[in-house]
Amino acid sequence: MTPGVSASGAERLPPVTILDGGLSTALEQQGAVVDGALWTARLLADEPERIARAHRDFFAAGADVATTATYQASERGFLAAGFDDDQARALIRRGVTIACEVRDEVASLRPGLRVAASVGPYGAVLGDGSEYRGGYGLSAARLRDFHAPRLELLAEAGPDLFAVETIPDVEEAVVLVALLDDLGLPAWFSYSVRGTATCAGQPLADAYAALADSSALIAAGVNCSDQADVLGAITTSVQVTGLPGVAYPNRGGVWDSVAKSWSQGHTVDHALIGGWVAAGARYLGGCCGYGPADITGLAKALGDSVLP
Repeated sequence: MTPGVSASGAERLPPVTILDGGLSTALEQQGAVVDGALWTARLLADEPERIARAHRDFFAAGADVATTATYQASERGFLAAGFDDDQARALIRRGVTIACEVRDEVASLRPGLRVAASVGPYGAVLGDGSEYRGGYGLSAARLRDFHAPRLELLAEAGPDLFAVETIPDVEEAVVLVALLDDLGLPAWFSYSVRGTATCAGQPLADAYAALADSSALIAAGVNCSDQADVLGAITTSVQVTGLPGVAYPNRGGVWDSVAKSWSQGHTVDHALIGGWVAAGARYLGGCCGYGPADITGLAKALGDSVLP
């Protein structure tokens, strides 16, 4: 996007990077089943071509970034599913490789397409909805032992950046930020929130303060949360961290951890977008429930919108 002035003289939105939507949603729209413990990561082994198609569809829809199918991928998870150590490590890397191959394949669409290696919270691997609760009862050392190996594997595969997402808890954030700074690969960091607190109940000002001094982070904000909570989270994040904001809400509704599905929610209210950008959001997309068609709608709304 290019900033400018509309015919009415109102200021256009500044440039925004358009993120993709929910990978699980795009896969389900293809007819894929993603209800097991590995969730979308299962397809890295069984149906990688579906993942490639989903990335391709999101790029064609207007996304500037493909987020990899590694949110719920871990050595622990793959080992529990019957894969050996080498297979587990290879599958984690494959998530990045698939997205990078699609990025290069469609590079002529527009300049600057990127791949973000998805890093979900420890709770995502539990498969019980813990990423919307936090407070796992683990020490910082245990969390570090879980996250460090997969961060290193993902970095080795060559993504453009990390997408550290749906983090519910400040304690886990502190561990992750230290690991990200050690690796040095750029990253955005987004919490799952409810109102003015993280999903674990910590005040957002405290949560974003834990990110403020990171050398790796290029943006911070909120994802997989209700759109009504986005503006407050972005406002607090930008004020506390000084970083550009990132926001990609889900469609609302309730997550069923047994069925691995959301109850019916709502599409994003495009009238809210100008406020998010005015508050400092510079990376916008969708999370669970948002498919390629929704990203096309978002891209169009961004192109048509002006600041309030």
